[in-house]
Amino acid sequence: MSNPSVSQRIHDQLGQIIANTTPGERLPSEPALAMQFGVSRASLREAMRTFETQGIIQRKQGSGTYVNHLPQVIESGLEVLESIETMANRIGMSIRHTTLEIGRRNASDEECRLLGMTYPAEVTSVKRVMLAKNHPVAYLVDTLPLEILKPEDLKNGFTGSVLDFLMQRGKPALLASRAEIQAAIATSQVARALGIQRGGVLLSFISQLYSQDNKVIDLSHSYFLPGYFRFHVVRKLE
Repeated sequence: MSNPSVSQRIHDQLGQIIANTTPGERLPSEPALAMQFGVSRASLREAMRTFETQGIIQRKQGSGTYVNHLPQVIESGLEVLESIETMANRIGMSIRHTTLEIGRRNASDEECRLLGMTYPAEVTSVKRVMLAKNHPVAYLVDTLPLEILKPEDLKNGFTGSVLDFLMQRGKPALLASRAEIQAAIATSQVARALGIQRGGVLLSFISQLYSQDNKVIDLSHSYFLPGYFRFHVVRKLE
């Protein structure tokens, strides 16, 4: 694998060429791009795979690599507590999930502290990948106390939103969510789930969901591929 600095340079250069190519047009050949960037074709393919996974480019056997039309974007304000699924449905964007894991595990010291539990304790872990037009676009992890959600509470084949499940169930009553938003580097686990190269830049939400009695009932880590999501916050003068 290329070292991170070289990988990022190739990614940035390729991204610039893609941005300057009209959707539907073909990119220069792999040998030509590799020569232009001064890298091996293996390193070039590594960067191309990231854009291909995001649906930005498409390889056609015997024809070449083409730039796709821009993907539909989920754009929403963050003032209202709602799931990504609800946002997508509002704009008519078709999404689905694949569930990687629903089970119980031992909680870490930090998870126990944030969830108000006494260590040691067990939690329910729900890991999913969100797909748009069959392309992975987000990796989602929810961690909840067993008293709030047990693995068996979710039906076999559950592929929805944990937030929507809790809201529809109606207990515990929800109050608000606090989210820390930042850029994140894809770890090996996240990169594998999204089919991208390790070290890629993602948009990360680390959220704490509060019940009406002001207890944290869900810790969620959400990693979004750039290009498919655009969030904003409306601020008003007092």
